[in-house]
Amino acid sequence: MSNIKKWGIMLLLLPLSSYAQQSSPMTLDTIIYRIERNNPLLESFGLKAERFKHLADASTAWMAPMVGVGTFMTPYPGQQIMSDDDKGSIMLQMEQDIPNISKLKAKKKYIISQSEAELVGRDISMNDFKAQAKKLYYGWIVALQKINILHQNERILKRMKDIEEVRYPYNKSKLGSVYRIESELEENANMIRMQQGEISKSRAWLNSLMNVRGDAALEIDTTIVPSYHQDAYIDTAMLASSRMDIKQMEYNIASMHLNIAAMKKEKLPDFKIRYDHMTPIAGMMPNSYSIMGMVTIPIAPWSSKMYKSEIKSMQYEIQAMEKERTSMLQSMQGMVYGMKYEIQSMQAQIQAMEKTIIPTLEKTLDVNFLSYRENKMELPEVILTWEALTMAQDNVLNEKLKLYLMYADYEKELYR
Repeated sequence: MSNIKKWGIMLLLLPLSSYAQQSSPMTLDTIIYRIERNNPLLESFGLKAERFKHLADASTAWMAPMVGVGTFMTPYPGQQIMSDDDKGSIMLQMEQDIPNISKLKAKKKYIISQSEAELVGRDISMNDFKAQAKKLYYGWIVALQKINILHQNERILKRMKDIEEVRYPYNKSKLGSVYRIESELEENANMIRMQQGEISKSRAWLNSLMNVRGDAALEIDTTIVPSYHQDAYIDTAMLASSRMDIKQMEYNIASMHLNIAAMKKEKLPDFKIRYDHMTPIAGMMPNSYSIMGMVTIPIAPWSSKMYKSEIKSMQYEIQAMEKERTSMLQSMQGMVYGMKYEIQSMQAQIQAMEKTIIPTLEKTLDVNFLSYRENKMELPEVILTWEALTMAQDNVLNEKLKLYLMYADYEKELYR
């Protein structure tokens, strides 16, 4: 009896466990969050930025000291030695380059500044991924809407087929009409398969963006209505503060200024110290040493030409980058305004089609289908009306998809 109860409880809990295993719909915000957290390409930017920090630490290191051992003033074999002084010495030499600390600090600042531009590159890639995810998500939604319409068409075609099959034995319809409906049904089924393929493609790409297997289970929230954030006024100052590629250019310009500052430090001298110790080969002679300090003279004309020319070159490059930044902002402003007006035009067209054209065609089809059922109209006339409605519905969804993709592109350009 206890075993029977146990099996009964398990059977009752089985539907609940299978329901729990079903994947719940994932919102667009959740997908974007998972892309930002799991995408390996985004992680690489943080690693590259960390690389520059270690390069900056390495730039402050001194050259390794040099140590040498050899002979000093030792005569060649076969030479006549007049006294023990002529036998030479065993020499120990130590040498150390001492860099200018100001140079090292300036170079370190320049290298660290490059890591900031690398981190902005992560935001640029994330914005591209976000736009791509939106396009795939919106395409999935439109594909489902098309499938719903195609299923409605399938039901209408089957009703026509049933009527034709009933009328045919009584010579009220033609056999060609039955075949035509069958071909329309098969074409409709092919359209459904095509949209299902689009959904499978979107699922695989979204999974790959989230660093998940392409065939992993994924469902989306079909209740959302795509929209976009519309700014009333767009100027170059707003674009400069919101677009990451402009910020990256600004970081590069700032980095170039730091590089110029580092190059200007090249006119400062570097130092070197050398210590020599000599132990005479003849034991009667005393030990001796030599200490020498050296300094570079970078202000010499044949030496200063190098860093002065490089500084001039970088100054011209900065001026070119600033001009490029201004040009980019101007073209972006015009492009964003153009996209904004195009979106408004597309919205008006879709609204007119949904409120006027589609309802009119639906009423026409209802009236014609009723006349067809009452034997007051032939099948080809009904099919023409049905095809007009189907084409209009498909056009609306195609325009909606274009509009949704425009939403994604608009936000990508505005907040990149």
